[in-house]
Amino acid sequence: MDPTMTPIKRTALGRAAHEGACVTQTKDGRAVVYMGEDAQFEYIYKFVSRDAVKPGGFAANRDLLDHGTLYVARFDADNTGLWLEVAAGKNGLGADQGFADQGEVMVKCRQASDLLGATKMDRPEWIAIDPTNGEVYCTLTNNTRRGADKQPPVDAANPRANNTMGHIIKWKETGDLDATRFTWAHFVMAGDPANTRAEAKGTIKGDAYGSPDGLWFDTRGTLWIQTDAHATNMYKTDYAGVASNMMLAADVTTGETRRFLVGPVNCEVTGVVCTPDMKTMFVNIQHPGESPSDRSDPADPSRFSTWPSGVKGARPRSATVVIRKNDGGLIGT
Repeated sequence: MDPTMTPIKRTALGRAAHEGACVTQTKDGRAVVYMGEDAQFEYIYKFVSRDAVKPGGFAANRDLLDHGTLYVARFDADNTGLWLEVAAGKNGLGADQGFADQGEVMVKCRQASDLLGATKMDRPEWIAIDPTNGEVYCTLTNNTRRGADKQPPVDAANPRANNTMGHIIKWKETGDLDATRFTWAHFVMAGDPANTRAEAKGTIKGDAYGSPDGLWFDTRGTLWIQTDAHATNMYKTDYAGVASNMMLAADVTTGETRRFLVGPVNCEVTGVVCTPDMKTMFVNIQHPGESPSDRSDPADPSRFSTWPSGVKGARPRSATVVIRKNDGGLIGT
């Protein structure tokens, strides 16, 4: 809101390879920030502010995200879960373990979460909250190292070895959003149900996809899913029945998914939002024409795509796409 202002590092939210942040509020007005960490065997976090949001915008809430409690998730085999407090002097995070104070805990957030026994996830990325019932969804994009030699084994929340296809997990807080306990379930295991490799078979009803990444609920409760399989994976057997990176709409009641758009070759479809009247949608296309790691040709950046220009030899560019229905109606109907 102030382009001349120096950005503020929010250390209290923990140092991690954050993919995104889903921000909401408790019933009494405190800020809640759900965060995934886009790395293999990393964690899902929740921050709850100490204070409630005050009237007056940023000026009145400048320090809101500097004071509060950070939690990391543990998903237990009985489909219950626990939010473990990431705090100096609690749950074994003491000076004798290398955590002299809260600043050190926040900077070494991964190590603290390791010590707490949080659940190592298959690359948690976007998080979204169902506006109809408060359930929280998180994309777990993939993790090809799961179950490999000297790597963490499969577990209840991440049940597939060599998880090339990814999955989506959901949970319901036991009480308000500041609760320390929850119940969880898998929403879907991504992948074509016809895949020959058992660990790559999906439970999808409808159009198949792999590597779910972007995630967003519209105001009607439709879940929008965006995928990001690395260009190299697109040439592997598991992806034979799955199209290029795409965006889909899911009915969370029936579990049905329908493909809404397919992106340019070797892109990532990411970022989605609609105008309040749901008649205009904005979607981002990232790194079209990305070279697969085993087919890279830096001298010819247009080898795989010239999107969006379509001009021969043109360098591919990331861009935002604006979508409207021809009849001017609601997107997704």
